[in-house]
Amino acid sequence: MYQLRVSNRHAYSQGDALDLLVALDTDAISSHSKDLKPDGELIFDSDRTSKTYSSLHKHSSGVPFTSLAQNKVGYPKAKNMIVVGYTASTIGISKSIVEEVVKGTLSSRGEEVLQKNLSAINLGMGLAPQRVMPNLKITPNKIVVTGNQAIVLGAIAAGCRFYAGYPITPASDILEGMANYLPSFGGAVFQGEDEIASIGAAIGASYVGTKSMTATSGPGLSLMTEMIGMASMAEIPLVVVDAQRGGPSTGLPTKTEQSDLNHALYAGHGDAPRIVIAPGNVEDCFYQTIRAFNLSERYQLPVLLLTDQSLAQLTEGMPMPDVDGLTMVNRTKAELTTGRYLRYAITHDGISSMSIPGEPRGEYVAESVEHDEDGRPSIRPEVHSEMEAKRNRKLETAETELANDPLNAMEIRDSVARVGVIGWGSTQGAIHDAILRARKKSIRVRWLQCKLLNPLPKQQVSAFLKGLKSVLVPELNHTAQFAKLLKANFSIRPISFNKSEGLPFTPNEVLRKIEEVA
Repeated sequence: MYQLRVSNRHAYSQGDALDLLVALDTDAISSHSKDLKPDGELIFDSDRTSKTYSSLHKHSSGVPFTSLAQNKVGYPKAKNMIVVGYTASTIGISKSIVEEVVKGTLSSRGEEVLQKNLSAINLGMGLAPQRVMPNLKITPNKIVVTGNQAIVLGAIAAGCRFYAGYPITPASDILEGMANYLPSFGGAVFQGEDEIASIGAAIGASYVGTKSMTATSGPGLSLMTEMIGMASMAEIPLVVVDAQRGGPSTGLPTKTEQSDLNHALYAGHGDAPRIVIAPGNVEDCFYQTIRAFNLSERYQLPVLLLTDQSLAQLTEGMPMPDVDGLTMVNRTKAELTTGRYLRYAITHDGISSMSIPGEPRGEYVAESVEHDEDGRPSIRPEVHSEMEAKRNRKLETAETELANDPLNAMEIRDSVARVGVIGWGSTQGAIHDAILRARKKSIRVRWLQCKLLNPLPKQQVSAFLKGLKSVLVPELNHTAQFAKLLKANFSIRPISFNKSEGLPFTPNEVLRKIEEVA
């Protein structure tokens, strides 16, 4: 299933009811016709359905796409292209645009295959009603990318030069994107035999001074958990992307969910500090990925970037980034002149300087067991106590330094409102649309979308909560994981609004809940 939304303003979400439903079989009609607007249009393959649907929808068109591909084009695989041509004509997309896209996609398949598909496009457009697309305002200097592609671009812009991963839906696009582009920037890509090998390779590359990343989904994150603890213990910068999907176990590989939050925050034995951030849209995926590298380098610990299937594979237009204007952070390098080098020196902020293996006077032991300031293994009580405090002091430092960072959250303010909405991650678009609709109905409501989840931006959240009587927390999981995190940190009783169907929220679902709470 693919959904497309076109607008002359920025479309924050996939929207609600359908103006046009293109169904390729009876099952698609039965599953999705309920989402069609009363005056919407239904296009279906009459060869794949057992009845007509004119009585069900007054604007319905049955076209024998399957037999047309066989008999008119002589190429059964071109059925989808007849559908594309018919649909494009129905909504007013010009023939030249459609042909340009098809040529760009299929030219490598050979002239015969290309021409058959172009013939199918023309046949479909000739069968459909001819309409003209209304003039839409085109914003210059925009790129159209998926969430995963934006992460790839953000990682490369941040200076990532080593990527290790293992294919897993819906994170595989990141591995493929890195394999396509990273070598052009002097980087390397490694596909490990599993997730454990992949994260181990990323840690090793970072240890020798290379900005590194890995990406996975829930089952793979489970396998990576011990190594995340190792990066925390050895104080090695590392970025881990978790493109969440429904769980537990192998769950829903191709459906969305926000149920890995507790795993990202707490999974692993011992007190292993990590930073957790969650982008809210495709543009956010680019900038929050850069931020993930900056935070990992600054605080020398793992940073987990949480997306999910709907955001990872969502395609949006975003302004062309000003790469030259980006701020990049690199780890604190050791000054190896005189004296003894202490890799894990106890410092006021928990951050110690790093040397690169092979540097004269910069030798140290990078241990996964508890160690002293030199890195030598130690089980002395006072050493463990000091080192635990040192490592976790990084989060205290981060909370202070990031307190006023505008990347912590997105906010729509209303000082008079007594109803507030707090969200995280990919719910951003649906909530944004819902807030705008609520305001049109004169419902006073304010909204905060958290991007920094650990450490929480407590000053910003506390300021947002002032004066509120009700706080609504929509999230795509069954157990209200973020609502419970807020409750534990701010002594509030949030109203949880949970959905665990493998599908994202629609704006109307959130709007109805806001109306109920208000």
